[in-house]
Amino acid sequence: MFPMMFSVLRLNVLLTLLWLPVPVFAETATSLLSNSNFELGTAEKPQDWPTPDGVTWLEEDGNHFLRFSASIDKMLTVYREVRINPEYEALQLSFRVRVNSLQRGKANWHDGRIILDFKDADGNKLKGATHPSFSGTTDGWTRRSVEMLVPKGAVKLEVMPAMFQAKSGSYDLDDVKLSAIDSAPLIAKREADAIKENAEIARRAALVQPSVSKASAEQLPLRLHVQGNKILDAKGSEVWLQGVSLPSMEWSAGGENILKSVHVAIEDWNANSIRLCIRENFWSGTGPYQRDGGAGYRQLVDDVVNLAGSHGVYVILDLHRFRAPEPQHAVFWKELATLYKDHPAVLFELFNEPHDLTWQVWRDGGFVSNEKKSDSTAVAENKEELKGFESIGMQALVDAVRKTGAKNIVIAGGLDWSYDLSGILTGFALNDRNGHGIVYSTHVYPWKSDWRDKFMDVAKRHPIFIGECGATQERLDFIPPEQHEDPATWVPDFIGVVQQHRYHWTAWSFHPKSSPCLLSDWDYTPTPYWGEPAKRALLGEQFPVGELR
Repeated sequence: MFPMMFSVLRLNVLLTLLWLPVPVFAETATSLLSNSNFELGTAEKPQDWPTPDGVTWLEEDGNHFLRFSASIDKMLTVYREVRINPEYEALQLSFRVRVNSLQRGKANWHDGRIILDFKDADGNKLKGATHPSFSGTTDGWTRRSVEMLVPKGAVKLEVMPAMFQAKSGSYDLDDVKLSAIDSAPLIAKREADAIKENAEIARRAALVQPSVSKASAEQLPLRLHVQGNKILDAKGSEVWLQGVSLPSMEWSAGGENILKSVHVAIEDWNANSIRLCIRENFWSGTGPYQRDGGAGYRQLVDDVVNLAGSHGVYVILDLHRFRAPEPQHAVFWKELATLYKDHPAVLFELFNEPHDLTWQVWRDGGFVSNEKKSDSTAVAENKEELKGFESIGMQALVDAVRKTGAKNIVIAGGLDWSYDLSGILTGFALNDRNGHGIVYSTHVYPWKSDWRDKFMDVAKRHPIFIGECGATQERLDFIPPEQHEDPATWVPDFIGVVQQHRYHWTAWSFHPKSSPCLLSDWDYTPTPYWGEPAKRALLGEQFPVGELR
């Protein structure tokens, strides 16, 4: 009787198991990438894996793997493409890697890495992928893995082991396995991270007073406001902002020597203002390689504000974007303005360099064409690809700040990569909405002409801020030969005019690799053609009134 009962029970259990739904990820216990262990192939190359120059297929103790060798002049990429089953909700990429003396190149992304890009049916890149990277030396083979939620609309994943212009060394790659996995743990983690991040944003947003010690609070600069074409402090004294633009936080979540640079600019260069370039994606924690929800980035911005403010120095927080404002930029300013509402040391620069727009769209928003204006005389000052989109306009950014109750001075850049302010005098000035005033920003370089019409006439009625300026020894690629000017003549002429009219200015850039460079190296040696005269001007040397351009 008992044996028969157990037989029936076993049969029922078996039938039940057969009818249970099988999780989607169980279908892919094997890798979605063919030949993931590199063991299949001819005598010359592995099956399904390209081997461009610099990538070799090697054997060691009967095991095959790929080796990527560094070349500072080359970017090596091995391309694989995996179609995404519509039912897949999450993927895991696991692999073994062995790194040998891999030294990064000039940029912080010049290393070894595996690029993972989700694409939709139209070939557009989707958010959600990650890019594990390698440098240094590992203790033999190590196993690593990354998990990703599949973004909505993804039809394929591009898997691209690569070597980006690394200086030296190599890395070996083996057992590259891509599998579908259960999405529930990743979703739970994402929700927990979001709760934690929202709590942190709420906590920081509640800090309406400067988060500095009592001792340093006494050194905070006085709150600023606009009166006519001047900037005055709370006592009614005129303030002349002079300093440097500090880049790198627009391309790196960690920045490059940020706090040290702030200290040197204040103590050694006598800057009374720091223009800090930041971006909304890093602020929110969605930038490349961020794993902390943006907490570290926001803390670094706060550290700059507190360090500068405790020395009586102003900080211009510059949203370092190009072309025209979009909805996410208003969201960014609501958060930032809530946090630094009425902080006496903080000014808000709403948008770095608008270009190829009409003045109407610049102010009020509207469709931004993917075509360059036919009457544009501007040179292409970076390699940004033009795209068509709906802009919300600069006035919407002013309103986003003012709706938080923040009265901080806001700064707005004009057209032609922020150089041309002429429209401000022809009916397109912004409405401040009960704040402490608007300052208009221009970027002045040797290839720009017609100073009087583009910004000097505006300065008679409004304060202007020359947020970027500088000159190079070598002609930049985008500058026509006839527009390149010797810095030995342009720089002193420019500084003389700035000093004569007391235009507010922050020189570009306090970095040795973002041209025009004030610095030759990270020892903060001034470049002779631009850094040295700019430093002398900040230290108080007066230049003769120069020729207008």
